[in-house]
Amino acid sequence: MLNRNVETFLGCDNAYGESKIVLFGAPFDSTTSYRPGTRFASKTMRSESFGLETYSPYQDRDLEDIPVFDGGDLELCFGNTEKALSQIEAFSEQILADEKIPCMIGGEHLVTLGAMRAAVKRYPDLHVVHFDAHADLRDEYLGEPLSHAAVLHRVWELVGDEKIFQFGIRSGDRSEFVWGKNHVNTQKFNFDGLEQAVEKLRGEPVYFTIDLDVLDPSVFPGTGTPEPGGVTFLQLLEAAIKVSGLNIVGFDLVELSPVYDQSGVSTAVACKMLRELLLAIGSKE
Repeated sequence: MLNRNVETFLGCDNAYGESKIVLFGAPFDSTTSYRPGTRFASKTMRSESFGLETYSPYQDRDLEDIPVFDGGDLELCFGNTEKALSQIEAFSEQILADEKIPCMIGGEHLVTLGAMRAAVKRYPDLHVVHFDAHADLRDEYLGEPLSHAAVLHRVWELVGDEKIFQFGIRSGDRSEFVWGKNHVNTQKFNFDGLEQAVEKLRGEPVYFTIDLDVLDPSVFPGTGTPEPGGVTFLQLLEAAIKVSGLNIVGFDLVELSPVYDQSGVSTAVACKMLRELLLAIGSKE
């Protein structure tokens, strides 16, 4: 008898019922302001993930020991941004209702808003840790409030003041930084102060969102809006593992655009970071 050969992310082929984490793709980039292509990230990451091992020497853990279900990619509406966000919200809401942790592969950063809408319903006191090159705090971009350049402002509307902790920020309109001083906690350029933030957030429900362009373009050129002056892979890995020790109720990895790095290195970086996140979060009791 033949069995279906369904491609999943490396090691994430467990049954839904037995899994603690549910991985899914949100292939959407309709509001991308510079170079599109992030809609291809999740599918590419699944294919390229088999270039990695399930074992992590960084953490001495193996994905074969972590029950993760890969639910595939959502079929999102590209002509209607609000509808696409609602689809992400509904899928995330179901995962949370089943007492599992949603892990989303973007897609542009706006997809985070859909997952966040679901998370804040279940966890009204939700906090957010945000790694990114860009502040994403504009109230609108070219007149559009639903934009990847405004996603953290929309998230702030959900969670309120002093609930968002940003790190690695090195780009944004001046008005974003002025507004942000009164509403969010922003660490420019690096991860200084992360340990203090982790201590402050211990015990709180946390949504963790990583825009991979927090990495320097020399490490990660395959993104729509590259920004020189970013962190290294090891710096990001160390910071992400620290955050992973918190009460993570949802997380995502966004803004890989594979077409802009034909070497495949950027996809490999994204896959390795996802492996480490799944291991760190999935290993907690």
